[in-house]
Amino acid sequence: MTDINDTTVILPDYIRIIERKESGWLFKSMKPFSTYLKVDINDFELLYGINKQQILVELFRISGGKLGFYIADLRHKQYYFCGLEAMNVKQKLLEIGIGRVDPMDCV
Repeated sequence: MTDINDTTVILPDYIRIIERKESGWLFKSMKPFSTYLKVDINDFELLYGINKQQILVELFRISGGKLGFYIADLRHKQYYFCGLEAMNVKQKLLEIGIGRVDPMDCV
């Protein structure tokens, strides 16, 4: 099983990966790839007008708080349950139009 913390993923700043564990909700840490603004990319209220509590309410609403991985599109206020495995996140990102299939995987 691949741990999502051991994987580098380049995402738009408005996409966040969140994991629901028995101990609670875990927002995956993000670092900006490149930025010309001096803005904290983890300040959801400043950037997107939403706070972590509001995000968690929406995630709970779509799944009843099931354990597993979630994607939050903060710009468009859309939320997705991915499943229990980290690899499900990649599949869901592809489904919503983020990323592409590695051509080497198609061989």
